[in-house]
Amino acid sequence: MNDVWQWLTFAGLGAFHGLNPAMGWLFAVALGLHRQSRAIVAASLLPIAIGHAASVASVASLLVIAGYLVPSDVVRVGSALLLLGWAGYHWRFGHRHRVRFGMQVGLWGLAAWSFLMATVHGAGLMLWPALMHTCLAGEAGQAGPVAATLAGVGIHTLAMAATAAIIAVLIYEWVALGLLRRAWLNLDLLWTFALVATGTMLLLA
Repeated sequence: MNDVWQWLTFAGLGAFHGLNPAMGWLFAVALGLHRQSRAIVAASLLPIAIGHAASVASVASLLVIAGYLVPSDVVRVGSALLLLGWAGYHWRFGHRHRVRFGMQVGLWGLAAWSFLMATVHGAGLMLWPALMHTCLAGEAGQAGPVAATLAGVGIHTLAMAATAAIIAVLIYEWVALGLLRRAWLNLDLLWTFALVATGTMLLLA
């Protein structure tokens, strides 16, 4: 049962990341409207998912390495403090460090943009409470920390891509960007709260 909740957590966080326009669906819609092609909207989602997965996997790999070298309590507290510090940085300076790419970007450039956006927003850090049970050598079970971590990142990425795809198609086909200019939900503050909540959860665990 714990394993089921763990995988559901990976999927839930993936859906939350996919909901955030900064993680890619807004760029996919804008690129599709710019090139007048719904095929571009669909094609953009694959490199966006690849870039996001690469960012999350790179952060998770650091946790795997730390799990072999550092006691688990030190990893947990250190991760919590890093998350809280990242939340403070994102709240104070995040709006000044936007990653800007033009509408002529190719698919490889879009993957690089997605990687940078996920990294700057701390997407991988937000997964650490769920990853803690898979990345640490003593808690990963029979699969081992590397295989378990890859499975978690895979589930997270699939949920993120599916959510982003649904939103991108809905916005492109029926809403378009005009409505977004008039009715916009700023998820940056919610994202910062999520980082704080994740860090606090780790501290209290």
